[in-house]
Amino acid sequence: MTHPAPPVVLEVWCELQCPDCRTALADLAALRARYGDALDIQLRHFPLERHRHALAAAQAYEEAYAQGQAWPYAEAVLARVEELAGRGEPVLVEVARELGLDADEVDTALIDGRHLLVVDSDQAEGKAIGVTGTPTYVIGGEVLDGSKSQAGLRERIEEIADGLLAGRT
Repeated sequence: MTHPAPPVVLEVWCELQCPDCRTALADLAALRARYGDALDIQLRHFPLERHRHALAAAQAYEEAYAQGQAWPYAEAVLARVEELAGRGEPVLVEVARELGLDADEVDTALIDGRHLLVVDSDQAEGKAIGVTGTPTYVIGGEVLDGSKSQAGLRERIEEIADGLLAGRT
C-alpha cells in the first residue's frame, strides 16, 4: 500500500493589518485551486510595528485557529484592514462573531495573551530567516519577499512547488 507523499509546505509570513497581504489572497486562492492538498499553505505571523493592531490581530487569528476557522478568519480580517486600523480590537471580535466563532473567547484571548508566545516565536523565526516585510513566502528553503512587489511571485512559487512535487513520484 502506498502512502500519499506529504504536501509541499508554503509558509506565508503575514500580518493581518497589511494591505499587501490582502492583495496576496488572490494568489493564495489560485495556488489552493491549482494544488489542493498537495500544497500546505501555512500562515506565519510577522506583525509590523507600524501597524498598531497587527499584534492583536495575530493573537485573534490564533484563537480562530484553535476554534477551527483559521483561514476564513484571516481573510475576513484582511478584507477590513482600513476598519481595523481605525477601530482596532472591536473589529477582531466582530469578525469572530460574524464567522460563528466564540467571540467572547477571542476577546478573552486578547486580554490574557494566551497566544502571544506563538506569535513572538513566529516573529523571531521570521527575523532569523531574513523576513523584513509582509507578505514573504518560504517554500523549498527559498525566501521570496513580496513586501515591495508581488509581481511574478506566484509563478516562482508554482515553479518551486512543481519541482518539489515532481521529485516525489
